Amino acid sequence: MHHELRRKERALNEPEAREILERGEYGILSTCDPDGQPYGIPLSYCFSDDAVYFHCAAEGQKLKDIAADGRVSFCVVGRTEVLPHQFATRYESVIISGRATEVYGEEKQLALEGFLDKYCAEFRLPGLDYIADKLGLTRVFRIGIEDICGKARR
Repeated sequence: MHHELRRKERALNEPEAREILERGEYGILSTCDPDGQPYGIPLSYCFSDDAVYFHCAAEGQKLKDIAADGRVSFCVVGRTEVLPHQFATRYESVIISGRATEVYGEEKQLALEGFLDKYCAEFRLPGLDYIADKLGLTRVFRIGIEDICGKARR
């Protein structure tokens, strides 16, 4: 699936889109249930090795949806600024499409360490203990990027 942009002059090149993914704070994961009902949920994430990783508890709606169909969309909004006098907004965003698959072992550990590096770098050592303590209760998924589309008004 390739995203079609209406305002092509606002399209970002792939390195710019990846840079927004790199520094984004959170994103919205979109799935569909077996009946086609869409579901979107905000998630913290990390971007590493050309993939987006997210972690979650052992069960929930998004996991049921992914088990039925692993195709997902993930959207990150970067910097924004409302420009009231222009009736406009400065923004930057990126949408990726891909398949969500659960990861295990070393890849799971490295992804969780990626979360530490991104969100709590100053607490890395206690964070490693926290990961070890919660590893069995946490599931980690990888979204391999099949399509990426960035857009900005700057």
